[in-house]
Amino acid sequence: MSETTFSVSSGFAQRLRGMGASLSFSSYQSGILYFVGLKKDGGLNIHQSHLPKPMGLCLDDQGALTLTSAYQIMRFENVLDAGEQINKYFDACYVPRLVHVTGNLDAHDVGVDTEGRAVFVNTRFNCLARPSMRQSFEEVWRPPFISALVDEDRCHLNGLAMENGAPRYVSAVSKSDTIDGWRDRRADGGIVMDVTTGEVVCEGLSMPHSPRMHNGDLWVLNSGTGELGVVDIKSGTFEPRVFCPGFLRGLRFHGNLAIVGLSKPRYKRFEGLALDEKLRAADSEPWCGLQVIDLNTGACVDWLRIDGAVSELYDLEILPGVTCPMALAPTSPEAANLITYSKTKI
Repeated sequence: MSETTFSVSSGFAQRLRGMGASLSFSSYQSGILYFVGLKKDGGLNIHQSHLPKPMGLCLDDQGALTLTSAYQIMRFENVLDAGEQINKYFDACYVPRLVHVTGNLDAHDVGVDTEGRAVFVNTRFNCLARPSMRQSFEEVWRPPFISALVDEDRCHLNGLAMENGAPRYVSAVSKSDTIDGWRDRRADGGIVMDVTTGEVVCEGLSMPHSPRMHNGDLWVLNSGTGELGVVDIKSGTFEPRVFCPGFLRGLRFHGNLAIVGLSKPRYKRFEGLALDEKLRAADSEPWCGLQVIDLNTGACVDWLRIDGAVSELYDLEILPGVTCPMALAPTSPEAANLITYSKTKI
């Protein structure tokens, strides 16, 4: 396997410092959860934690990081208090404190509700679900066009937008109600649905991902065209705002900035989409990495690029108030040997 190399724009480190935040992103292809922060000398630090097929990420109001993986839903807690460091280097150390073994559900996006419970996209069973204390999952919601709770990826439900601590919108590659039916609808069968009404609010998309609410607007990545845009709920149309050179997955906002994850469309499920023609028209090769987009101008103002062995990302999250983060895998020697406890008597 070829070596993985990282490169960044000249202002990327200063961008993180100005945001007062660090970043995390997942790659199921490499099996690594990445953390991007700043060293004491101002240089960039990239910490890598090896996990089974890391996918969806969500930072909740308590500062915990929830992750979907190959067969687990993990809740990571930052075990460091303000002003503390570990290894004289990291000011946040995310340790898996709650691990639900769900079995391989091909879980994608994840959110955390008002009661602190994980809500995740159970792609294998075409539904939204919660972890269960006894079963692999508890069904929360299913698209009305899916006729049964069955072990068949029919529509490739993937994205979840939370609003006020509850699931609000989801994205899917199609409205198919037959096993693997979504693969024949990749070019223009994509939809965004309102969970509260069960209605389709936008259709005709190409493999949409990562619906997110920001400043009252519903944003979505039209992955098969490489476009970041807004869904006009009243008209049911997708309004492209920015083209990014890659298959887009992973979206977060910080003020007027959007941070977008890009992947290289190397495999068959990504081929034959409008993205191919858009890249040719722009005389561009597809990227893997992150782009920081100024929503006022539509310009990419900073970037992190990945070349070599890693070509696919899935999700990303912003970690406010954290300068240099790290995480421990649940089966690692470091997790086995790190003991933390409260010094306050109960």
